Amino acid sequence: MQDQPRHETTTTERGSFALARCTCGWTGPARRSRDRARTDAAAHLAPPRTSESVLGSGRS
Repeated sequence: MQDQPRHETTTTERGSFALARCTCGWTGPARRSRDRARTDAAAHLAPPRTSESVLGSGRS
């Protein structure tokens, strides 16, 4: 079994744009807002949502 790559994100600036990057190779979109780039990075680090959490468990 292979180990999953470690995810460590940073934000960088390129001209007037900020973007999030991860050690796994992921790069977020260029944003004019640094805060939005940090939000992109946080979303990348969040565990994947399952269909149960997306649809809810409101079964009767």
